[in-house]
Amino acid sequence: MEEFANLFHGFAVTLQPFNILVMVIGIVLGILIGVLPGLGGANGVAILLPLTFSMSPTSAIIMLTCIYWGALFGGAITSILFNIPGEPWSVATTFDGHPMAQQGKAGEALTAAFTSSFIGALFAVIMITLVAPLVASFALRFGPAEKFAVYFLAFCSFVGLSKEPPFKTIASMMIGFALAAVGLDAITGQLRLTFGFTELLNGFDFLIAVIGLFGIGEILLTMEEGLNFRGGKAKIDLKVVLRTWASLPRYWMTSLRSCIIGCWMGVTPAGATPASFMSYGIAKRMSKNGRNFGKGEIEGVVAPETAAHAAGTAALLPMLSLGVPGSPTAAVLLGGLLIWGLQPGPMLFVEQKEFVWGLIASMYLGNLVGLIIVLTCVPVLAAILRIPFSIIAPIILVLCAIGAYTVNNNAFDVIMMMVFGVLGYVLKKCNYPLAPLVLALVLGKMAEEAFRQSLLSSQGHLGVFFSNGLVSSIMILGLIALFWSAIQEGFTRLRARPA
Repeated sequence: MEEFANLFHGFAVTLQPFNILVMVIGIVLGILIGVLPGLGGANGVAILLPLTFSMSPTSAIIMLTCIYWGALFGGAITSILFNIPGEPWSVATTFDGHPMAQQGKAGEALTAAFTSSFIGALFAVIMITLVAPLVASFALRFGPAEKFAVYFLAFCSFVGLSKEPPFKTIASMMIGFALAAVGLDAITGQLRLTFGFTELLNGFDFLIAVIGLFGIGEILLTMEEGLNFRGGKAKIDLKVVLRTWASLPRYWMTSLRSCIIGCWMGVTPAGATPASFMSYGIAKRMSKNGRNFGKGEIEGVVAPETAAHAAGTAALLPMLSLGVPGSPTAAVLLGGLLIWGLQPGPMLFVEQKEFVWGLIASMYLGNLVGLIIVLTCVPVLAAILRIPFSIIAPIILVLCAIGAYTVNNNAFDVIMMMVFGVLGYVLKKCNYPLAPLVLALVLGKMAEEAFRQSLLSSQGHLGVFFSNGLVSSIMILGLIALFWSAIQEGFTRLRARPA
């Protein structure tokens, strides 16, 4: 009952006029980011993070999370109307969404996508409401060894559960660890890897790195690909919405299964993109209309959109309760919380109740507001795609530069932003994932401190990481996640052997 009382207090915080205004602005900005291919939730949050520095932490995080919700909604618009995935997790939506649009069913496809996204997010928020306090109270037992074990689990999950090649994931993560090591050693106070640059005494600013890696890197990549925006029209009226809503209940099993898949993939660091593909693939296998998938089947839109939004929302659970982000966007939000002096983790639920429950309440309202906005503003949003990329790219570049400069009012940060932009471009050209790099950059220093504190307390014995049931269980889970693909292959071979 205490949790429900806290949630109602959170709604009181969220329903303040300024927070509602911030919520609407965040949703609209997020939808615009989602419509523009190549940006995305993590990019949008990173680029617009400096706009929130003058706000209270609660208002700021409401705006940033609403940008994320809007980006999740907006990614479906270009996927369905123009067969251009606005986001990586929207690729699966193009398989059936665009054929529906070509058949004159764009309204039905968009309504199904937006409604499914809302259902997936609602399921994930309810899970966060019920589970986060339990996870947080349990995590109060965590010492340095347990904290390192959680970080170890996150890193291993990225390597073992990701669909990316393990070598590339590890290489990207190592770059992130190296970048996180720059600056003053938090334990000894010695300088590391500064190469004589006084600007690097405090290390690489997380925000500068993210703006460069995502924002500038995507601009360079898109310029090379020569992507052209083509205009189009989309109409959604009340009859189309009601007719589509009437047909959606028959896919309740697909929605429930996609919600569960999305929440699991969100809590683990797998993310929204593999969740959408996995949900689409399973729906195709289990649906009576599986043969029609890829030809304009509405169930092929429901499955990936539900899973993607559930995964994107559920990724905030480990970030809030354990301080371990479940997605690149959650990693950016984690960096934002640290900037405002808030340490995500179990103590956040004890020391900052108003903030936590205000954020959770905003998840309910933000997704509802987002659903209403996208259902009424699709024609206007589609018109954005008529603007030539030659106009859009310089505007984004200027916004990135302003965002980087305002962090410390230092031109050196703008230069570093461009350097990180080139790094992001090179990594993407070589098909190296950026998510592990971001994760290592955010958690690398904290993981190192927890590791070294654990060794100091145990006088250098590695057995401290298996000294009790809790830390042993987490470490074993990490090792299982690390070698999960090999374990699966072993089981497959055993089954294939003749009796």
